[in-house]
Amino acid sequence: MTPTQDVVEIILEDHRTMEDLLRLMRSTEADRQGALHDFAHLMIAHGEAGRASVHPVLVSFEDADTVEHVEAAHREAVKVLFALLQVERIGSAEWDWRLQQLASATARHTDAEERTLVNRVRESLSPRCREELGAGFARTEAELLTARCGSVANVHRMVHDAAPV
Repeated sequence: MTPTQDVVEIILEDHRTMEDLLRLMRSTEADRQGALHDFAHLMIAHGEAGRASVHPVLVSFEDADTVEHVEAAHREAVKVLFALLQVERIGSAEWDWRLQQLASATARHTDAEERTLVNRVRESLSPRCREELGAGFARTEAELLTARCGSVANVHRMVHDAAPV
């Protein structure tokens, strides 16, 4: 990713990469464990980068409930991801079931994000502003990926910090 890439293109590229990684996790010929860890890191980095750089701008012109709905869909996907990360045997019935849940949760999140927030960014922000947001998003995402933000310990912390008190 280049620092001047449009934030919409970065978000859509991440979504397609997550779909590719889900396909790899389904394949008995792929490195499913590696795909899971790559998915975990990307999913967490993507969500946190969006929350840090895009969502604060969105609330100035988007309904706060819509932004919250997308964030809630991401939180739900993180919980499902954590459950899959805890499965002991790849390829087991539990693995397949948890993977199916993760694919469904991810699809709900990407659908909600693309139909609402991504389209509002396209309609409401200039190309220059989208590139500036893209630079911030890419920087935050790269830092989080370098920090291996999708580790089991970090995902565990995120799930339990998000639990209602």
